[in-house]
Amino acid sequence: MSKFFIILGVIFILIGIFWPLLKKLNLGHLPGDIIIKGQNTTFYFPIVTSIIISIILSLILWFFTKK
Repeated sequence: MSKFFIILGVIFILIGIFWPLLKKLNLGHLPGDIIIKGQNTTFYFPIVTSIIISIILSLILWFFTKK
C-alpha cells in the first residue's frame, strides 16, 4: 500500500512540474468536451479530457505495477 502512495505522490509532483506545459496543450478545452452556456449559468463537462487523463494514468500505473 505504501508503494501505491509513493507512486501517486510522484504522479502529482510530475503533474505540478508539467502544469504550464499542459495548459499550453489546451488540455481542458479539447473538441468533444461538453460546454452548455445559458443566460446565467455555464455547464462544463470535460469528457474527452477525462478519458485522455484516465488512459494516461492507467498506463502509468500499469507500468509501475507490472512485475
